[in-house]
Parts: sequence; C-alpha cells; structure tokens
Amino acid sequence: MTKIESAKQAKQDSSYCEALTELLYQLADDDFIVSFRGSEWLGLAPHIEEDVSFSSITQNTMGHAVLYYQLLEELGEGEADVLAHERPPEKRRNAIYLERQNGDGSYLDEPYYDWALTVIRQYLYETFKKVKLEALTKSSYEPLADTAQKVLMEQTYHLAHWKTWVWQLQNSTEEAKTRLQSRLKEAWGEFLDVLELGPKANDMEKHQLIVAESDLQKKWLEEIKETLVVIPAEPLQKNNGSGRNGEHTQDLTQALATLSEVYDQDKNAVW
Repeated sequence: MTKIESAKQAKQDSSYCEALTELLYQLADDDFIVSFRGSEWLGLAPHIEEDVSFSSITQNTMGHAVLYYQLLEELGEGEADVLAHERPPEKRRNAIYLERQNGDGSYLDEPYYDWALTVIRQYLYETFKKVKLEALTKSSYEPLADTAQKVLMEQTYHLAHWKTWVWQLQNSTEEAKTRLQSRLKEAWGEFLDVLELGPKANDMEKHQLIVAESDLQKKWLEEIKETLVVIPAEPLQKNNGSGRNGEHTQDLTQALATLSEVYDQDKNAVW
C-alpha cells in the first residue's frame, strides 16, 4: 500500500486519524525544538570535534522532524513548511522541558550556556526517542512504521554519542559530577511531560499506533538505569503544565521567532 493509499484509509476512521495526527505532531515538534536548541551550540561546544559531531546530530534530528511533518502533510494537515514554521505556540505539541533555553544570555551576544544541562537533556531525550522508535516500527500505520525504521538507523548513533558524554562526566572531576547530578535532579522535576502521549494516549494504544504510555515509561527507566550511576529517588514530575496540551513557556516563543526569522523573509525558500 502506498503512502497516499494509507493516508486515505487512515482518514476514513476519524478516531484513528485524530490519534495518528496527534502522535505525529508530538514526534515532529519534539525533534524540531530539540534540533533548534542543539543548533545554538554551534561554535560554542566544548571542543572542535564536539562542534562537528553535535552539528551533524542536530542536522539529522531536524531531518527527522521533516519526515514527520511530511507524513502530516500527506494526511491533509497542510504543507510541511507551514506546519514547521507558522503554527503558534499553543498549537505545538512538544514537551515543555525540551523547549527550555540552554542557559542565560543570547547566542549572538553573551550566551552563558550550560553543557551539563544539554548532556542530560540530550541523553534522556534520545533514550526515550529510541524506546518510542522501536515501538513505532510495529505501528499499525505503515508509513509511520517505515519512517521509524529509517530514523532509528541514525538515532542509534546519536544515543551512543550522549551515553559517552554521560559516562565521561560521571567519571570526571567532582565539579563535573556535581553539575551533572544537579541537572539530572532538575530534569527529574520536569521530564514527565516528555514521557507522556497526551490526551489521545488511550486511542493511540487502542489503534495500535504505539504501545501504552506506561510501557514506554517503564522501558525508558530500565534503559537509563544502565547508564546513570545515581537515579533521583523522588517521582518524576512536570512542573510547568503539559506541552502535549499546547501549554508552553516564553522559551518556545523565543525559539520559534528565531527559527522562523529567515523563513518569514522568504517563504518560497526551501528549508
């Protein structure tokens, strides 16, 4: 069955289509904002090799977002460029923790960015992304399953990269260990938003688009315990609402304004 045929079939069942659309927006918007926050490290990474590596990872991740926006376009949601650049914050479905700025200051002025924050965010996110992608390869929506398989081929290397950083910092100086653990504790108070599938979670599972939210969270926790030396004892939380419900912070507004600056100047350009 072609992508067009699959899309037509999906749209015949409103419940299925709504759950699928919601899932695709989450996947696309998460990668989109993570990619942007990663791009802000260009020229600022700890060393030149990391600058090159992180830039490559960021570029790949934006490519993953494009694939999901294209699937949404095939479902009739609008052109991929419009979905990526013109939707207001309240229409976005990315998790709030992922939109958080890398630190104080601004990229073009004096960015006081924190590498520990980035390492923890990237590691936790890429681990969950792996878990989701593995589940999505068995999705009932064939175009999504095929896309997940393609993305997983690149994402495996992304996760390995951030695992290496976590291992290095956990076995480095006391300052490195303290800063890493501080950012992990901070993430523990916000990361639950990333692990959720939003208001259509039950329908996503019912239509076999992806496995249950609880199964994903359990698998993610098992994965990170294999790498992190210390896991916070308190339960995971989300302190700023839910991005899956369109609730966001000013950090997302800032990111979207920067991301769309060139696009707004020439909307016929290809990104």
